[in-house]
Order: sequence, then structure tokens, then C-alpha cells
Amino acid sequence: MTTPNPKHPFDYQRPTSKHVQQLETVRAALKEAHDVLLATLPPSRERSLAVTKLEEVSMWANKGIVFN
Repeated sequence: MTTPNPKHPFDYQRPTSKHVQQLETVRAALKEAHDVLLATLPPSRERSLAVTKLEEVSMWANKGIVFN
């Protein structure tokens, strides 16, 4: 069993310079994936959902980087 994270999930966590680099790396990859989806998939509910899921990935990745 892992030790619980002492940080509260709703507290602001200021990113360090290392975090900022990691956030930029993830953001660049997600921007590329977003562009591929828009270029490849026709406008549809499925494309909208895929883009929404990328947005969710971005939020969770950001939290994962800063909180860990």
C-alpha cells in the first residue's frame, strides 16, 4: 500500500522550473495529438469526444507532474 499524498488535492501547487519543463513537454505532445485528430477525423461527435479526452489528459498530467 502506498503512503497517502500529504498535499490536499485542491491546494495550489506552485510548479518548479523542472515541473515547467515537464509541463511544456506534455503540452507539446498533446498539441501534436490534437492537430492530428483535427486533420484526420471528420467533424463528428467522436472527434469532439477525442479532443475532450485530450483535454482531460492534459489536466491529469499537469496535476500528476506538480503533485508528484
